[in-house]
Amino acid sequence: MDEKITIIEGPPPVFESVMDGWALGLNESPRLYNLMLTRVRTFNGHALVERCNRAWRSKGVIYLHYRNPLGMEERAPILAARNVETEEGHVLLLWCRRRPEDIDEELDFGDENDQEEDES
Repeated sequence: MDEKITIIEGPPPVFESVMDGWALGLNESPRLYNLMLTRVRTFNGHALVERCNRAWRSKGVIYLHYRNPLGMEERAPILAARNVETEEGHVLLLWCRRRPEDIDEELDFGDENDQEEDES
């Protein structure tokens, strides 16, 4: 059975593109994937990072399990994890691998006012 960290409350995670040199090295693979960073609030950040470390030491995979905005269950392999303590509590930083077709990017085609001016 695969190890997983499950988001049980709150909105779906927000994934951000990663361009850090060290993190891009995590993504070496014969397939095309994107490396994404997400931040998850937690009560037990140290224990979750240790769970990731145990999975990796045993050459296993650990997944971030969550619901997307449509409520469908999804999962993404976690490649790196770090716990950060803030004034509001623990925040788990998770670097995850995502396929390009799984990434929803909003395209910006300019301001609506620009389009109206072009039609005049």
